[in-house]
Amino acid sequence: MTAITSAAAAAAMTVLALGAPAAANDRDRTGARELGRPDYGVCRGVRPQCYHDWGNFDLAQGIRVLVYSRTAGPRHANLGPALAPGMNPPLSDANVAQQGIVRLGQRNGWTTDWTEDVTQLSSPSRLFGYNAIIFLSTTRDTLDDAAQTSLRQYIRGGGGFVGIHNAFGTEYNWPWYEGLLGGANYYDHGPYQPGTVRTVDRHDVSTKDLPGRWAFADEWYNLVPYPSEVRTLAEVDESTLPRGVRGSMGHPGHGDHHPVTWCQYYDGGRSWVTTLGHDATAFAAKPTTPGAAEFQKLLVGGIRSAAGVEPFCR
Repeated sequence: MTAITSAAAAAAMTVLALGAPAAANDRDRTGARELGRPDYGVCRGVRPQCYHDWGNFDLAQGIRVLVYSRTAGPRHANLGPALAPGMNPPLSDANVAQQGIVRLGQRNGWTTDWTEDVTQLSSPSRLFGYNAIIFLSTTRDTLDDAAQTSLRQYIRGGGGFVGIHNAFGTEYNWPWYEGLLGGANYYDHGPYQPGTVRTVDRHDVSTKDLPGRWAFADEWYNLVPYPSEVRTLAEVDESTLPRGVRGSMGHPGHGDHHPVTWCQYYDGGRSWVTTLGHDATAFAAKPTTPGAAEFQKLLVGGIRSAAGVEPFCR
């Protein structure tokens, strides 16, 4: 073999190792998964050694979470109208998702504050008053510089993060936040439609009481990058989606393994996230639509484990 031929072969092997585009038939079968594994320069993954237990939280003082739902772009209908400034402004009946998290806390042992006022996130010491920060379908650049710094210091000090649905459509241009989401981000989605969720890991507190398969309707986010160094807890079975999974910008879906919920330790803190939660019925006081009760059980376990009340990401 000539030196030129040998070099070409080595280059080809390198391309394959990095995840070159698959043949069309393989792509249809496996979906888009090999979309990069960026290094966010922090300790991340499923090892508890990545957690900073620095004594910032005392569970004996009770559990308090903060719901942040500010939108700087499209706004999901289940959030209702934008909230007034300050902490705990009045909620209307149309603020269905926020009301839902408050109600779940009343039933499951935590106190909830809520805000869409970015100045309420400007101080790490203020955030350390919460066992978990919940980003509830936030959108676009929802944080200013002070809030970004506070969130990062909070997480580095052992804080808990819960990202729900369009938390994946937030802070696109901030790599650290993308890492907090599991090294994953929203790319596009197909039609809102019913499908079947597979519970792929039932050891975690958020999934232990769920059936192996359960019906749910959502937008089924396609992701770039694909989550890495995380524990996948639930996936959507793409074969059950009657209108297909191809997204509005051409993403082909993720094939046999299309994650919808996962967890990880990240930069000293805990992060539990789910792409589910598009429709208001998922947050209803009396969940009657298919999968709503299961979704709420999933959320309760995710919030309690991210807050440190239950074992995390097992």
